[in-house]
Amino acid sequence: MNVLRGIKWPYALIALLAVAAVAVGALRSQLVTAVTSSKKKPSATDKIKQDPPPTLFTDDEIAAIGKKADDQRKKADALFVRWKKTHGAARDDKAFAVWAAQQVPAPPAAAPRTAELHQDQQLAKARTAAGKKAATWLELHGKKDIWKLYLHDQRELVPAQQGNAEKAELKAALKLAKTISDQVAAKDKQPAPYVLDPSLRPDKHIEPGAKGPYSYPSRHATLSATAVTYLSALSPHRAADYDWMRAEVLYSRLYMAGHVTSDITAGTLLGDLIGDYELTVNRR
Repeated sequence: MNVLRGIKWPYALIALLAVAAVAVGALRSQLVTAVTSSKKKPSATDKIKQDPPPTLFTDDEIAAIGKKADDQRKKADALFVRWKKTHGAARDDKAFAVWAAQQVPAPPAAAPRTAELHQDQQLAKARTAAGKKAATWLELHGKKDIWKLYLHDQRELVPAQQGNAEKAELKAALKLAKTISDQVAAKDKQPAPYVLDPSLRPDKHIEPGAKGPYSYPSRHATLSATAVTYLSALSPHRAADYDWMRAEVLYSRLYMAGHVTSDITAGTLLGDLIGDYELTVNRR
């Protein structure tokens, strides 16, 4: 009997160790998954839940820049007709990027741009703590988060496959908007207002003699217009809300001297063109 026990015992131990190894492996897998999940990039919804919007600017404050942005819509639609006549609905991001950049007007001459800078300087004198808080939030979330959150709300009302496709399309549109606006800005090399007058944004710590960052066209304006054009086509009855939020974002850029008005209108025109393009190539 002792012999039998001597034979069976090692096998029992091996079995026990095997079970323990499986358990440890499973636990390790769970820990790795938990760590990976904890490192997952927060979604736009998460970001805004963690940093909800403060009281934003009044309708009266944003009305003028909102109207200027609206005026670019018809210009962009008319220009895009020319592109579509030549290229149809085929996707050609490289050719479109070149063409769209060519449609952005040349930056204003020195005198008009200086006059726009003076407008920013006057606006800066009237800044309030509440205004700075609103502008900071809009600067942080106004490029992408707000628009992704709007689309997330829309996706709740459509089939999953459609919603996923629209999410991918908006992501691609915003990426293209950033690429083209950055290319134009690098070409035109128009210093941001706070570079020309560092007192407008002491927090930016601009070095003497600095030439950048460049602000023409406004990236915020380009991305916002792209998103508004796209989202409004998906949900026309919400277009007024999108226009309102875009005006909030644009006004914040003037309020904190990130841009002058011509930066905003140029970016809006470019963004509207990109929105038209993405809607066309995705809905052939």
